[in-house]
Amino acid sequence: AARESEIELAGQRAPFGTDLIFRLAEQRDFVLHVEICEDLWVPAPPSSYASLAGATVIANLSASNIVIGKEGYRHQLVANQSARCLAAYLYSAAGQGESTTDLAWDGHALIYENGTLLAESRRFAAEPQLAFADIDLGRLQADRMRQNTFGGAALRHRAEVERFRSIEFSLPLPAGKLLLARRVEKFPYVPSDAANRSLRCEEVYRIQVEGLATRMRATGAKKLVIGVSGGLDSTHALIVCARAMDELKLPRRNILAYTMPGFATSTRTKNQAWQLMRAVGAAAEEIDIRPSCMQMLKDIGHPYAKGKKVYDIAFENVQAGERTSHLFRLANRHGGFVVGTGDLSELALGWSTYGVGDHMSHYNVNASVPKTLIQYIIAWVAESDEFSEDVQRALRRVLETDISPELIPGKQKTESSVGPYELQDFHLYYTLRFGYAPTKVAYLCWNAWRHKYSLGRIRKWLGVFLKRFFQLSQYKRSAIPNAPKVGSGGSLSPRGDWRAPSDGNADAWLRNLAEVPAK
Repeated sequence: AARESEIELAGQRAPFGTDLIFRLAEQRDFVLHVEICEDLWVPAPPSSYASLAGATVIANLSASNIVIGKEGYRHQLVANQSARCLAAYLYSAAGQGESTTDLAWDGHALIYENGTLLAESRRFAAEPQLAFADIDLGRLQADRMRQNTFGGAALRHRAEVERFRSIEFSLPLPAGKLLLARRVEKFPYVPSDAANRSLRCEEVYRIQVEGLATRMRATGAKKLVIGVSGGLDSTHALIVCARAMDELKLPRRNILAYTMPGFATSTRTKNQAWQLMRAVGAAAEEIDIRPSCMQMLKDIGHPYAKGKKVYDIAFENVQAGERTSHLFRLANRHGGFVVGTGDLSELALGWSTYGVGDHMSHYNVNASVPKTLIQYIIAWVAESDEFSEDVQRALRRVLETDISPELIPGKQKTESSVGPYELQDFHLYYTLRFGYAPTKVAYLCWNAWRHKYSLGRIRKWLGVFLKRFFQLSQYKRSAIPNAPKVGSGGSLSPRGDWRAPSDGNADAWLRNLAEVPAK
């Protein structure tokens, strides 16, 4: 540690020591701390305390020579320290120009953000080079607020934290329309790397299976009841049920799977449902819900019962309600429980029929899995050896089908009402995981999707998301069945990650969205 707190430098007195943090006046989230070389190697690096004092960016100027294995060790140290500190860590080792009398130098530079590598220099380069990256300071601050133990650590180490001196400096920020140098993934719930994507799909699938199997053990249930439409969600839930049965050494015939065609069910999806139920080995049946739906429509005096083509919300929900009502009574009759199929994307948008409808079940395996990820998990299962070739063929057919509730005769696509799921999942991730303002969500979305969607289209569908998420659908999420959380992207359980008032409104978010240009 330095013995003097100030030194004479270039004709002026300058702060000196390991207890300095530098705050940028124009950007309050940029707080810099600098440590030297093996400061990082010790059990309690100065940067650990600096981060508790507010530093979000750690820089390390390192006179580090290179020996066999040291490159990987640096990666481990920098990655772990950036993750522990919930900070960005900039590491730069000495390179060309150092004496090689007894040592060699590789000029290794790394930039990590909360454990994720953003940039790395080319080692042993003969020419000067620059490693740079965009650092999301808001993301770091959001994670610090989210992790209660981070603030607790600052209190426990108050003496070390309070000794830091803060120096404010000024630096003009770039203005105008800027694109990020950093790549923003289009599908934040889905790794872009094929190997990592496969691992993610497998882990999510295993978590769902374990959640369902544990619930079956706890309740003593031997049978599961599930409605199968031939679409993505029920398909995925069915293969989770099948694997849970295998884990519990129970026959798959104990899965009581029902396809329940309504007024707008297509031949394609009904055939897919039958193909899948048979291939999986479930006890498959078909129940035509049209007679019972027609009776209810007559009972409530709906115009459709008198031959009029009125396809309103009541017409749709009568069908959704009849399906769920049948499933619950079947569960009573056969001593099983109803497995829910609705996914995280639908929960966020309120795209479900409340109460006696697809909103309700005894246990939901999909509730924290977004639609975009479900597509990839089904594709992963279809290419794995989890199931027979018959099941794999059925899964591929499901993946080729448009997403639709099939409640209204004619061509009905969900995404024409609630927006493209690829955009809405993007909006959900950055809203739920980091609490970003709509202006920032829109900016990130434009960086990721600008080649497919204009800023105006992004703004439109983000507005739909904000209205539905914050104002129109929380009452549904306040009363949802149990379900396993699968990822750090969060869940919408009112008992866990998302505790929000059912009577809230979206005004503040929509006002912020209004600052986004229409073009």
